[in-house]
Amino acid sequence: MVGLKPSSIPVTPGVQILSAGTAACIADLITFPLDTSKVRLQIQGETTRSSAVGVPKSIKYRGVWGTIAAIVRTEGPGSLYSGLVAGLQRQMIFASIRIGLYDSVKQLYTGENGHASMVDRLLAGCTTGALAVLVAQPTDVVKVRFQAQVNLRCVTKRYHGTLQAYRSIAREEGIRGLWKGTCPNIVRNAIVNCSELVTYDIIKEAILRKNLLTAFGAGFCATVAASPVDVVKTRYMNSAPGHYKSALNCAWTMLNNEGPTAFYKGFLPSYLRLGSWNVIMFVTYEQLQRAMMIVKQSYDRAA
Repeated sequence: MVGLKPSSIPVTPGVQILSAGTAACIADLITFPLDTSKVRLQIQGETTRSSAVGVPKSIKYRGVWGTIAAIVRTEGPGSLYSGLVAGLQRQMIFASIRIGLYDSVKQLYTGENGHASMVDRLLAGCTTGALAVLVAQPTDVVKVRFQAQVNLRCVTKRYHGTLQAYRSIAREEGIRGLWKGTCPNIVRNAIVNCSELVTYDIIKEAILRKNLLTAFGAGFCATVAASPVDVVKTRYMNSAPGHYKSALNCAWTMLNNEGPTAFYKGFLPSYLRLGSWNVIMFVTYEQLQRAMMIVKQSYDRAA
């Protein structure tokens, strides 16, 4: 692979955490329109109590590129990046924990044995994923609500700024509102982690040196497994207070009103985003680690 050579000394946890968060932000900047398209398709067709929540019936999204084109045509290209500030805040926290701490947690499960088994990898992935969700959930709630918010003059906006959104949710729904949808989000990330992060750990050299399509393969498996939970998570986090009794009630309502295919709404943009995000993030992650270690070694020698 073209790029910096691996460091001759082990990468420190601090470098892993910082490079993971930074690489995830870079990947998000590039793939955010696909994520917005996914959210819009996932909430389309949902019955809501407020015109400020959900997609107006006058707007029909069809497919990933049709959705992106419709958003640009009706709301302007800036709406594709609605919620980006919260998204970057989320990645800096979420990826730093989920990916940056993965190797350290894996070593804890491995112990003195030194060889990480599949169980060790799965436990490490689920542990860092769950911890990341618990810490970063408020940023995810705000991000999803901004992405779901249709920016039209005829539609009342729920939020006008990132900080205002945090304050508004805390005031109207309580602190618990900022952690709305935590359970389905933990389940979703456990599935994604087991399909994505562990797979990457096992076939790292293939992803980085031989075949980038491997990342898309891992992304496809993750999307198939996680899509039903992801749709429920998006709708529940975006819902107005009292609209759903719980995440399970959200899933049951969606099944009754729209049928089982509703659980795979937004599948294509979700897959395209996850696959491309994986490639950009993990390649950038490796290069940032190597660059930071070069800087660290130079600094240590100078000191």
